[in-house]
Amino acid sequence: MSNVSLSISDQVRSAFDFTVDKFPLSGPENLPTDQYGLFRSDTGYIKGVTSVSKRYVPHSTDDVCALVEAAENTFDGDISVQTHWSKGHYVTVAPTQAERTSIYGTEDNIFPRIVIRAGYDGQAFTGTMGYYRDACSNLAMMNTVAGTCTKIRHTSGLRGLMDHLIQQFGELHKGWQHLVRVAREMQSREVRMIEFLNEIYGVPSEEQLALARTGQRVRSVTAHQNRTEMIWKRLNRERVRTGRPVLTGDTVSAWEAYNAIQGYVQHDAQAKSSHSGEFDRILRAANDANVRKAERLALAV
Repeated sequence: MSNVSLSISDQVRSAFDFTVDKFPLSGPENLPTDQYGLFRSDTGYIKGVTSVSKRYVPHSTDDVCALVEAAENTFDGDISVQTHWSKGHYVTVAPTQAERTSIYGTEDNIFPRIVIRAGYDGQAFTGTMGYYRDACSNLAMMNTVAGTCTKIRHTSGLRGLMDHLIQQFGELHKGWQHLVRVAREMQSREVRMIEFLNEIYGVPSEEQLALARTGQRVRSVTAHQNRTEMIWKRLNRERVRTGRPVLTGDTVSAWEAYNAIQGYVQHDAQAKSSHSGEFDRILRAANDANVRKAERLALAV
């Protein structure tokens, strides 16, 4: 959400205009426990999160705003934000078009995106430098690229570690420069797309393929064919949008291969699932095992 009349921090505070606190949980007949539940000041108990211990320190909207302000300073104060609540605070920080960087020709461009993940789901309080690729509308976060992620845990030391986390945000701009170098290296390396897909998703057994050839509907074969077709269509569509020549074989750059998998998981594979919200899909893709495997393979070429 956005309101140009408000400062960046005020936009975030307006979106998250509540507090989160922990309260003791009771057992049957109000028997005491050593566990605590998390509650929003406006809507009450936060469903879907596990109970926490006495050591757990909930972060606040002010903590999230402090990181947004650090990101704002990283990019000279010229940013926009999008906010999202999903069992925690999530913010995407987008610098201006001036940070646009070409990976191939004039059409395959990426833009920096800082994603602040401040959930109450047991995960760390995290800031990640990712990229937005306009050719496929992907917002991707590569988990193994050095210097693109900083995090702290929700423990009793949270308050003291916040200053360190804020300082680390200043290093994320260096992480962006490294991410660009990695993307260009991936673009310079070639993979065989069919082998790449088979390495990630596997292939049906000979027995399953034989049954399918008799006309029987074999679920694993159908799923494999449908997934391969969708990824192939996405790959070719993105080649057209980025000014690449028409694909005549199955040799593509590692950059294209990775983005085809990431885009398939973020947009296509979740289209019929309950993950209909844009930010939910982004987070789901960032944590997807096949996307992570595609990243490792593409970087290892």
